[in-house]
Amino acid sequence: MILSTQRNQSGSKRKENEALIITAAEKIFADMGYAGATMQQIADAAGLPKANLHYYFPTKEILYRNVIDKIFNLWLEAADIFDAAEGPKDGLSSYIDAKLESSRHFPNGSKVWANEVIQGAPIIQDYLESKLTAWTHSKAEIIEMWIAKGLMDPINPKTLLYFIWSATQHYADFQHQIRTLNNNSDLTEAQWREVKEDIKKLVLKGLGVKQVSECPTISDE
Repeated sequence: MILSTQRNQSGSKRKENEALIITAAEKIFADMGYAGATMQQIADAAGLPKANLHYYFPTKEILYRNVIDKIFNLWLEAADIFDAAEGPKDGLSSYIDAKLESSRHFPNGSKVWANEVIQGAPIIQDYLESKLTAWTHSKAEIIEMWIAKGLMDPINPKTLLYFIWSATQHYADFQHQIRTLNNNSDLTEAQWREVKEDIKKLVLKGLGVKQVSECPTISDE
């Protein structure tokens, strides 16, 4: 029983330290880029000895990939609604809301991703060719199904996804510019709500999105 408790405490401490390091790494990688960041800078930001950093993440690339994993998994979770949504109104609305919440609370991870891709993805090209490609294909199939059912106007699914990514991730990647244009202040809760509603309005009205109940051929099935 004592050994089990000790193992649980050890595992909890490990997760706590890993989360601390990844959060610090997000900021350093976002500010300095992969090439400019050092493990010492990240250790200092995390308030841990450099040796501890290497214990959890032996190399800078391993740590960098963990940072990428974190933001990508957040984006995957944001899209979970796609698979369960009755139609595009619920699916796209929830996806936009979740993506904006990710940009609001985890801007540094998004910046790391953007900087990496802008440079031609030298570290994570395999990631783009595998995980991102498979994910994009699966969501495109759902969008095509909605179009086929008459729930939204025809559009290339990738164009729609790219539009949502650019509109939502802009609030993370260009955080400083948005803050400057907002009288050097962070967006308020009310402003974030307005952003969500505005982007959803652009997407849903622009694509003529309908509720399932508005399509007799579907609701009668």
